[in-house]
Parts: sequence; structure tokens; C-alpha cells
Amino acid sequence: MPGSNRSAAGSASGRAGVTPPALTPRSVARLRPSRLSVRAGRRLWLLIFLGPATALFAAFVTYPILSALAFSFYRWEGIGRRGFAGLHNFVRLFATYPYSQLLGNAFWHNVLVFIVTMLVQNGIALALALLLARGAWGTKVYRVIFFLPVTLSLIIVGFLWALFLNPIFGIVNKLLTSAGLAFLARPWLGDSQTALLTLTLINAWRWIGFPTIVFLAGINAVPDEYLEAARLDGAGEWQVTRHVIFPLLAPAVTIIVLLTFIGSFNWFELPYVVQGVSGGPNRSTDVLSLLFYRMAFGEVDTGLQDIGIGSAIAVLMFILLVAVSAIGAVLLRRREVELA
Repeated sequence: MPGSNRSAAGSASGRAGVTPPALTPRSVARLRPSRLSVRAGRRLWLLIFLGPATALFAAFVTYPILSALAFSFYRWEGIGRRGFAGLHNFVRLFATYPYSQLLGNAFWHNVLVFIVTMLVQNGIALALALLLARGAWGTKVYRVIFFLPVTLSLIIVGFLWALFLNPIFGIVNKLLTSAGLAFLARPWLGDSQTALLTLTLINAWRWIGFPTIVFLAGINAVPDEYLEAARLDGAGEWQVTRHVIFPLLAPAVTIIVLLTFIGSFNWFELPYVVQGVSGGPNRSTDVLSLLFYRMAFGEVDTGLQDIGIGSAIAVLMFILLVAVSAIGAVLLRRREVELA
């Protein structure tokens, strides 16, 4: 019949073009991942990426620091721990001869290294950065030349300069003699009056490229509009440098001062390579790190060691570095000028 044919055709067309159910906000929310699953996934990725680094930091930094703190509260005979001593090792370190004398001597040597490094290394680095920022011919080549010593092995640097400064066949004394300045020739590393200053200057020569690059990056970050505005107001180059570049260079100065302080009071490799663990001649190059090493592991000639005293020195160094660095960071950051 005609009516039945129409109904059959309509049902067939309905089955062929079935419309999907409309999406409601509730159904869309079901399709989205839950907040808990997203957070769990983020925590899993953080654990994957930070886990190995955290484990290495705990094994090679946190554990040695805590071990040194624990060791400083015990009495030791050689490598054997004998009993709890409380603050006795710290009292011996400050009030007993020769520990108090050695500690004061090494500490003031570190202070001298820091002062000389700040004046010589960082002062010259700032001057070089200002010159390189002008974009003179060969600037890229000079950057490589200044930074090249930083890439050299410290052992190579130490042994090379020990050869250069040899009092008999060293090139430094030979050049002085050839220039008619033979009265200045001396055993630079064998004289207690010049040994520490010589090592500090060698260290400055090796690291001068790093603060140069940091200062140069800070100078290049100063907007050109500030410099052009200062010059349009009639300021000379020195006034532009003093009143525009220097204030905006404060963040780079903060970084360099803190790193210089930490490096100066952690100074160990170069004195150890060139002068040995005894800090010779006559303890004139002795620093806190060398003193800690001798106390904890003994000297080559005597073999005497006191792990308790050595651990106490390590704890004092850690406290000094953390406290001074934190205070210095707060004070220096107050002078920083933020770019608008």
C-alpha cells in the first residue's frame, strides 16, 4: 500500500542518517582528565627529571656537609672515632696552639686573596668589558683570547707558571734581566713575601675572562635609548659610564662579587698544585682549604691527622660562606636598578 511504503522508506532513511546525541557540559567534563590525574602526571614528570639530580646532590653535597658536622663533635685518633666531644674541637681550634695561629694565618690569607682578586681581576675585567662594548675591530677575537685561560686545566696552568717563574731558567726573570731590571728578579714562588701575591695574580690571569664576559653581557643589556638620551643631554663618555652604565650594571656586579668571595674562601687547587699541601714557603700561601686538608688527612712529611679539627674547620668555612654570601646578596641587591 502507498502509506506503508512511505512509512518503510521513512524508517529506512532514519536508520541511515542517525544523528549523534548532543554534547552537554556534563558529558564534556567527563571526557576531560580530572585535576587529580593532571597533578599526579606533573608530579611524576617532576620526580623523573629532578630525582636523579636530587639524589646526586644529596649524595655528594648534603651528606658530606652533614657528615663533617657530625664528625666535628667527636674525638678522633687517626681514622678511629673515640667518643663524643661536644664543642671541644672548636675550642681547641680557637684557643689551643698551634691551631689558633694556623687558623688566623690561613683566614687572613683568604681575605688578602679576596681583596687582590676584587681589585686586580675584576677591575681589569670591567675595563676590558667597557672597551669591548665599544665594538672595536677584532672584538670577537679579543673575547676568545681573554676567555681562553678559563678553559685551560688548572693543573696545566699551575705547572706552566711554576716553570715560567723558576728563579734559574724561568722566562719571567730572564725577561726582567734582558730589560735591565735584574734587580727585580727573584724566586717569586720561593719568597714568603711574594709567593701568595704571585699565586693570586696567576689565579686572576686564569679567571679574568669570566668576569669580563659577565660585565660585557650586563653592558650590552643597557638599552641604547638611555645612552642616547644621556648624550643628547650633553653627558660625556665618562659621565654616561658613571651615571648610566654603572648603576644598571649592579646585577652583574652582585654576581661577580659573590662568586669572587666564594672562590677566594674555597681556594685550594692552585696553591695545592704549585706549593703543595703545606702552604709553603713557611706557611705563606696557607689558606683555609689547605689547612682543612692537612688537619683531616695529614701532611706528606708527618702524616699527622685530626679529623675532628679538620671537620670543625670545614663547618666554620661553610657557616662563613653561607652567612657572608646571604648578607652580601641582600645588601648588594638593594643597589640594583631594575629596567623599566
